[in-house]
Amino acid sequence: MPEFTTNQWAILFLVLVLGWLLGLISRSGGKKWRRAYEAERDARAGEQAELEAARTRIAELEAAPPAAPVRKHAAAAVREPVPPAVQEPVAAPVATAGTLDLTRDDLARIRGIGPAGERRLNEEGIYRYSDITGLTRDEEVALERRLGADEGYIDQEQWREQAAMLEAGKIDEHRATYG
Repeated sequence: MPEFTTNQWAILFLVLVLGWLLGLISRSGGKKWRRAYEAERDARAGEQAELEAARTRIAELEAAPPAAPVRKHAAAAVREPVPPAVQEPVAAPVATAGTLDLTRDDLARIRGIGPAGERRLNEEGIYRYSDITGLTRDEEVALERRLGADEGYIDQEQWREQAAMLEAGKIDEHRATYG
């Protein structure tokens, strides 16, 4: 067995004391992190319970027989309902010019805008590609300030050029040029 010198015994003692002190110092923080972990675990368990309840409710609704259709005319109410197996499928609603929102363009297609940017532009009153192509330099600078963007961002990302291309219906060319 190797023999230890006095210096080696002193170093070993100091390492043990320092390890003990480090353990004492870090112990109090462990409780804080443990409490945070337990709170997060409990919140997740609550969310899982809500999700399971929703899934159960969906399964119940899918298993239940469909409700009888509402009839508009009193004469139709006298007829007996058609069994579910014999009912004709109902076609999905068709989008028409009357049901579509034709007052807005998809500004999120422009590189540098995205869905969140589109919502912010809509809040600023910009809904169409022509609104972007029609911006003056002063309006552009003011818009950049309101959006919190760097000065020159609109010009750097070429919003006007992209909007003009999309307004002209050159979607494939826009995709090839700007991604």
